[in-house]
Order: sequence, then structure tokens, then C-alpha cells
Amino acid sequence: MSLRSAVLVAGFVLAALNLRPAIAGVSPLLDEIMNDVRLSPAGGGAITTVMVLCLGVFGPLAPLLARRVGLDRTLLAGLLVIACGVALRGLDGAPVLYLGSALAATAIAVMNVCMPGIVKQHFPSRINLMTGVYVAAVAGGAAAASAAVVPVEHVTGFGWRGVTGLLAVPALLAALLWLPQALGRQDVPRNGPRPFGTVLRTRVTWYITALMGLQSLTFYVVLAWLPTIFLERGVPADQAGYLLSLTNLVQVAASLAVPVLAGRRASQVPYVVGAGLLTALGYLGVLLAPTTVPWVWMVVLGVGQGASFALVLLIIALRPADPATVTALSAVAQSAGYVIAALGPLLFGFLRELSGGWSVPLVVGLGVLALQILAGWLAGRPATFG
Repeated sequence: MSLRSAVLVAGFVLAALNLRPAIAGVSPLLDEIMNDVRLSPAGGGAITTVMVLCLGVFGPLAPLLARRVGLDRTLLAGLLVIACGVALRGLDGAPVLYLGSALAATAIAVMNVCMPGIVKQHFPSRINLMTGVYVAAVAGGAAAASAAVVPVEHVTGFGWRGVTGLLAVPALLAALLWLPQALGRQDVPRNGPRPFGTVLRTRVTWYITALMGLQSLTFYVVLAWLPTIFLERGVPADQAGYLLSLTNLVQVAASLAVPVLAGRRASQVPYVVGAGLLTALGYLGVLLAPTTVPWVWMVVLGVGQGASFALVLLIIALRPADPATVTALSAVAQSAGYVIAALGPLLFGFLRELSGGWSVPLVVGLGVLALQILAGWLAGRPATFG
């Protein structure tokens, strides 16, 4: 591998590592944040909801920016804005907490949409492998953030504001590594055909969108509330963070393996349905026996959720024939999908307040997973885009 190729891969992986820490780093500190800023459980859940909603609302900016400045420069801008957002939300007061979170999430939204197109553009002969690497890096970033924030807080004494602000550092490092790509010649088809019309008219687009939204909803519910569920069952805060980290680490392994296997087949239905069933089993374990064998439930949950996310991104990258159409499909699926997903943490917070426990929210989560499995069966079948 040449030095240029090594820098490309390293920059790509480090950029992917920055797509979840700004969100995952909140969850283990949520009780402390809620007490400090004086937020209700619904208000605490709204931090993640605001971020996930931004992932949906601002995703369509990515194709527009890519047509003007190219995918590589759009990704670089996203990394710089993430750094600004996580630094801002560490300032005093609830308004800047939500504003900084929204700014970071807007950048993540743009990067989320760009990444499948970048895989298609830079790694056209290794889509299966690089999709797995990409999703594994996303899961690894979430795992590192959820595991590290509480210990780093204890070691440094910075408090939640300083610790979450440190998440700007890896974003700046990724921007530095990606700079050579952004300074190079950009493929910007300003006057070419616009693929949105074809994507919007294709029925499978909406199956993929439903799958993206439903699997993201169940994922962000876990990311936002799982440590709190364990805390309320008597698990110490650091162990609750480790349990969340474990499920994210397991997602890394599932993300690396599943796309390589599933990409060899025209239909991804068996893999998508199997991933949904495993996620449902993990939810059921947390519902019925959260402290009996929590490590087992986290492993099962991690395999199911890691495979689900990897598979939907693999389907997005495989179905269209060119990077522009991939980016358009990614924008539609991720934008509408994350709007659906944004309801999850807030809905679970309200259900927790109304019911006084986590049984009702988790049963609702199982119902959502049944819909996810149906959407996966429809989206996983072979299809083509014009």
C-alpha cells in the first residue's frame, strides 16, 4: 500500500470514528448532566432526540454541498463543525447544551450521508469490505466514548463539560488526515443529471428508508437510556457505561463480518431478518432479566444492532450504480430515517415518566423491532436504480 493510500484509509477510518462519540458520550453522563442543568427525564432524553432529529433534518444538505465543493471537502467541513459543536455545548446553560449538540449533529448528518458515496468513489472494488470497516469504526467510536467518559472524568476532574469538550480533539485529528483528499481535485458534477427523481420514484427507496429509521430508533433508544436502565436496577455508573461499551464493541465485530458475507449474495434478506431477531432477543433480555446475565444480553444486542446498521448501509452502497445516486439514496434514507429515529429516546423518556418503569417502553421497543424485521425483508430483496 502506498503512503497516499494509507493516508486515505486512515483518514476515512478516523472520520468514521467521529460519527458517534458526540452522541454516545452523553449517555453515561446523563444523570450528572440532568442534575447539573436541572432537566427532567424527558429533557434529558431530548438531548439525544435533538441530535438524532438533526441527523434527519440536515442530511439533505450533503448532496447539495457535494455538488458544489465535492464529497471530500464536504466531509472535511463536517469534521471541523463537529469540533465546534462539542466545544460549544460544554459552556454553561441548557440553551448552549442543546445548541452545541444540534451543531455537532448537523455535521454528523452531512457526514453520514457522504460516507456511502465516498466508499463508492474511493473504494469501488472493495465496497463490502470498506462498508464493514466504516461501520465498525462508527461502532468503535461509540464504544470508546461510552466506556471512556466516566473514567476520564474521574481521572481528570474536568466534570462532564470538560470531558465532552475533549471529543473535539479526535475530530480535529481526522480533519488533518483528510486534508490531502480535500485539497485534491474534486469530482463535482454540477451540470450532470440529478438522481433524486429516480431515487424518489423507486419503491425500494422507501423500504430502505423504513429499515434505516426503525433500526436507528431502536439503536438510539439503547444509546440514550441503557445506562440509566441499569443504574435504576442498582448497577454502578461505571459498570453501566461498560455494559453500553460492550454492546458497541460487539457491534464492531458484527459490522466487519456481516457485510463481507451478505455482499456476496444478491439478496440480503436472511441477514437482515436474523439481525432484527437478535436485537429483539437482546431487548427481551433487558426487559426480563437485566441484571442476571447482562453481559449476555449486551453481546446479543450488539450483534443484532451492529449487523442491522451495517446491512442497511451496505444495501445503500450496493443498489445504485454511481456515487451520486448512492449519495442521493443515502440522503433520502438517512434523513427520513433519522427523523423516525428521533422519536425513540423522547418517546421512551415520556413512557418512563408515565408508567414509572422501563417495562412498558421496552415492550413498545419489541413492537418496533417487529416492524423493523418486516422492513428488512422488503428492503433486502434485489433491486436496481435507473
